[in-house]
Amino acid sequence: MMITRRAALASAAAIVLASSGAIAADKKYDTGASDTEIKIGNIMPYSGPASAYGIIGKTEAAYFKKINAEGGVNGRKINFISYDDAYSPPKTVEQARKLVESDEVLFIFNSLGTPPNSAIQKYMNSKKVPQLFVATGATKWNDPKDFPWTMGWQPNYQSESRIYAKYLLKEKPDAKIAVLYQNDDYGKDYLKGLKDGLGAKAASMIVMEESYETAEPSIDSHIVKLKSTGADVFMNITTPKFAAQAIKKIKEIDWKALHLLNNVSASVGSVLKPAGFENSQDIISAAYLKDVSDPQWKDDPGMKQFLDFMAKEFPEGDKLDGGTVVGYAVAQTLVQVLKQCGDDLTRANVMKQAASLRNFRTEMLLPGITINTSATDFAPVSQLQLMRFKGEKWELFGDVISADVGG
Repeated sequence: MMITRRAALASAAAIVLASSGAIAADKKYDTGASDTEIKIGNIMPYSGPASAYGIIGKTEAAYFKKINAEGGVNGRKINFISYDDAYSPPKTVEQARKLVESDEVLFIFNSLGTPPNSAIQKYMNSKKVPQLFVATGATKWNDPKDFPWTMGWQPNYQSESRIYAKYLLKEKPDAKIAVLYQNDDYGKDYLKGLKDGLGAKAASMIVMEESYETAEPSIDSHIVKLKSTGADVFMNITTPKFAAQAIKKIKEIDWKALHLLNNVSASVGSVLKPAGFENSQDIISAAYLKDVSDPQWKDDPGMKQFLDFMAKEFPEGDKLDGGTVVGYAVAQTLVQVLKQCGDDLTRANVMKQAASLRNFRTEMLLPGITINTSATDFAPVSQLQLMRFKGEKWELFGDVISADVGG
């Protein structure tokens, strides 16, 4: 009897060991992941001409700290390593190499800026390390065929400026448009979308295209030059520092043009408030995320969650800064991807799950907007709604518009 019982216990132990071995075998890890940790790299301009965007990285760090305090993702804590590149592409290359080769992260997440990300795109793809949810709307991030390890997140720039073109063709078909754009891939992408959207009328409607360099201390002289054309529409394709300068200068020289401002500089906290609310009236932009300053969201559950997060986890952050909303929303999207990865934390599966999002919503997205991706579509957010600045807040108008470049 004792022998039989021992045999049964041994047999049971063997089954347990075999099953635990099967569970262990189901776990797959690449460099940067383990039973306890997911190591994620990030590159932000905490200094330099685009330093206003550094708030995005700080918000993400606070959000991942919150997730870790709640037990992490599938029992694993997020180790978020974020470096400054001062919006300088050579520095971005240096920091990306450090993250991949020294820190040995699983992937790089939400690194900011079109020129910086362009500088590391080939490197990341050659290393087969995900360059995931890059913080730039350049159209080229949606190219799974040639760059299967790079994916954007926000609506792309060409799509956004096509929406402005559509609005102008309907509301001001005889407009004379003066364009100020940043002289890099980011600025040129927006400009291309505007021209494509205007179609055959682009040549007659655009009266001047003026570029500026991020190293310039001021863009005032460019604004004066653009006003001299007699244009009645100003297309402002700038990053926050220069957007605020443009708004102030336009008011100073009394240029009565319809002002179209790209979404990346539509932040109330970091652009419109510093520029002066009195100078910002009737500016038109486009949005895909809820605006904290808009009272229509005061009882919205998603907004309440965001404000609760800001109060508890990131009290030093400016809740009126659009960057905090972006950082919160994209971090939530990443957590969803990591949840979908389960115990297969390989780089290939991270990209597979990022390309398998179906009607996912972070509740800071505007109603009617959802995140969808596939193996052939690396553009998670592709809808926008126009808005006009009134008083101290943006007012949405019109319908949610699909922003597919091909549409």
